[in-house]
Amino acid sequence: MIAMLLAAGRGERMRPLTDHTPKPLLEVGGKPLIVWHIEKLVRADITELVINYAHLGAQIEAALGDGSRFGAHIQYSPEARALETAGGIANALPLLSDEPFAVINSDIFCDYDFASLTERAAALQTSGDAAHLVLIDNPPHHPNGDFALNGSRIVPLPSPTNRGGAEGEGLTTKLTFSGIGIYQPSLFSHLPRGSIAPLAPLLRAQIALGKVGGEHHRGLWVDVGTPERLAELDNQINTLQKTHRSQHNMP
Repeated sequence: MIAMLLAAGRGERMRPLTDHTPKPLLEVGGKPLIVWHIEKLVRADITELVINYAHLGAQIEAALGDGSRFGAHIQYSPEARALETAGGIANALPLLSDEPFAVINSDIFCDYDFASLTERAAALQTSGDAAHLVLIDNPPHHPNGDFALNGSRIVPLPSPTNRGGAEGEGLTTKLTFSGIGIYQPSLFSHLPRGSIAPLAPLLRAQIALGKVGGEHHRGLWVDVGTPERLAELDNQINTLQKTHRSQHNMP
């Protein structure tokens, strides 16, 4: 399968760091954010990658090249201006498969098992769903969440007077979109190439039709959206790496 890494955002909240460096190339644990994803995808045998870029995008292409040093094959989808998520995906459709593909925000850090993406994509191929989203617990900076999950289905948000009900065994839970999803190409095929289009309205329309599945990832996930969160994550990874090295050096 093919995975697309979204790398076109300006990173306004990251300024001044992103004035001269594109957000995906900011480093944590001695490695650019986007490289953590590339290496994890390759370990999961997902080696066909597409990366879109806009702000300082030439730096991204220069840093990553054709992907061969990672064991991947990278194609690029340049944008003269950032087209938002759905617009960026639509613009890159000629580089993507006519089968379900994965899309991952390059400015997150997580321990989600990318190996499961292939299985999820195969299931999407036969289910008739338009998308499968990975959701996470609402972080402090986004307490109200994005979508409601009922078992393995993403459903319309419950009203304030009806916060959850049973569907099978599950209760409706409001969670945050992780920035990891699998999509049918047809979800974006009606969008003109080069148009600016957000993803949320497309997803909400499909959720209303009952055509979006989901899962709840309960592991590590960080939205690296501010210099403070970048520094915290860098410290966290460096501490984990030091602990790992010391354990392996024990007699």
